[in-house]
Amino acid sequence: MASSHDAQVDTPSYPLSLSSATATGVEPLENDLDYPSNSNEGFSLSPTDGGKDAWLCLFACFMLEALIWGFPSCYGVFQEYYSTSDEFAGSSNIPVVGACAMGIMYMDISIWFAVLKYFPNFRRWATPVGLAIVCLALGLGSFATNVGHLIVTQGIIYALGGGLAWAPVLFYIEEWWVRRRGFAYGTTMAGLGLSGAILPVVLEWLLNSYGFRTTLRVCALSFVALNLPVLFFFKPRLPLSQTTQSRSFDMSFWTCSNFLILQSANIIQSLGYFIPGIYLPSFARSIGASSIESTATVVLINGAAFFGCLCMGMAVDKYHVVNCLLVSAIGSAAGVILLWGFSSSLGTLYTFCLVYGVFAGCQSSAWSAVVRDTIEKHRGADSGMVWACLSAGRGVGNLCSGPFSEALLHSGNWNAALAYGSGYGALIAFTGATAFLSGWGYAAKRIGWL
Repeated sequence: MASSHDAQVDTPSYPLSLSSATATGVEPLENDLDYPSNSNEGFSLSPTDGGKDAWLCLFACFMLEALIWGFPSCYGVFQEYYSTSDEFAGSSNIPVVGACAMGIMYMDISIWFAVLKYFPNFRRWATPVGLAIVCLALGLGSFATNVGHLIVTQGIIYALGGGLAWAPVLFYIEEWWVRRRGFAYGTTMAGLGLSGAILPVVLEWLLNSYGFRTTLRVCALSFVALNLPVLFFFKPRLPLSQTTQSRSFDMSFWTCSNFLILQSANIIQSLGYFIPGIYLPSFARSIGASSIESTATVVLINGAAFFGCLCMGMAVDKYHVVNCLLVSAIGSAAGVILLWGFSSSLGTLYTFCLVYGVFAGCQSSAWSAVVRDTIEKHRGADSGMVWACLSAGRGVGNLCSGPFSEALLHSGNWNAALAYGSGYGALIAFTGATAFLSGWGYAAKRIGWL
């Protein structure tokens, strides 16, 4: 079965008018924004899918992903510190801080995308303004005296600023990468895995050495120092006049069975996906790990996810997305059930972290293919909005996973051996089940629903 990308032709770098594009058989696609639809003036654009500018913009997307998403993904380090610190020890809402930061940011991307779609002049300012809000949130969080302050600053305000800063990525990847869009999204998503493998160690050292107030201020300054140079490369490919042709949304893709089935799989996976990252450090300590050894579990998961995202991004450009998601589902479910469930030593647990990171951490890199297949069914759908809705679905799963995991953790010990009888048995079973069911799109395709 031919890939949908086979029909897309790279935009030439020499001046080309709409009439000549039509004469050569190139179809102007609104979603790819390669050609103007209302002008016959000649114009010159940088090439897509390669060239210095495309690669530099992709590097900027990678760095923004690494810093904006990497920080809240490591909240488990802060959670452990807050739970034992004099300022916040005994507070019951400490996990809410991390849930707000990740969950709200996943969800508010769809809102910020709509804002930037309607007000395209604001796109060039969205990332600097968003990063300024993120720095403000961390700076204000350093003055917190109770968990409520942390929820508002490190949680909600951070999520709003981070979502705004990241939203232009959806516009710029669509403009710069056409035939290799899956690879581009996979590379961008890999930024979270790389930072998630480095930041936990750095944050733990800062927290233990200087406390949370200095740590948050250092993080705020680091956002400025690391992101400011990147913004010079983070720019659109198309003139603003060509991106303002249509500001309307076709939301009919919500009636498309293809989107609904794969969105449901996305939400199911996210219900359990975040559980290991939250509870593995404490589980590792329960089997005798030191503080550094327990933090290594998060490092290994995120580091393995870096490679998983790269592989998934390349795979969905070549194979049907449901086949790729099935491999991810089976690999991650097997890792949870067979490795985490039967682990009694750090060696087995670390092996699970690597397997789970590779197979489970890559699912968001498949969203570009979900978008592509959805647009094939509904050509008027906006690819960025489809992607943003998938992100919102992941946010719903993220927010719901907190109460679910708490209930499962307190459901009682199982009368079983190894990890299943350690008090984490229900969590392990739930995570494995959601991981396996996230591949149900393959069965839906076999039945004929896709």
